[in-house]
Amino acid sequence: MVASSYARAYHAQSVLTASPGQLVLMLFDGALKFLSLAKDGFNQPEDNPRRFEQINTNLQKAQNILAELQGSLNYEAGGDMSVTLDRLYDYYSRRLFEANVKKRIEPVLEVERFLKELRDAWAEMLRKEDGARQDTRGVA
Repeated sequence: MVASSYARAYHAQSVLTASPGQLVLMLFDGALKFLSLAKDGFNQPEDNPRRFEQINTNLQKAQNILAELQGSLNYEAGGDMSVTLDRLYDYYSRRLFEANVKKRIEPVLEVERFLKELRDAWAEMLRKEDGARQDTRGVA
């Protein structure tokens, strides 16, 4: 019980101290976590009464994160990249909606694959950005 409260406090502090780029990475990670939990629901026995609830709840959480990512796009600073990301997030949300309505795992797998690639690219950009910042500090 105490350990879980420490974990929640640590997580809350990490969110409060994260850079905007790190927050986006956390959102990607959260969406991927909920997609994984939804996949677990698809793998439950069909007679499990909580199966559909698990799928529905986790797909909706992933869609909510995608909506947050979409809503945080800066079209002035991002230009064409923001427009492209907006379209991707919209496509991912529609595919997850389809997966939820039809109770099909294939759209979930597709979105998960694409979202992992986007997440990894974002993480790489943050690493390079952080490395460049550290290089300029050492040059002073």
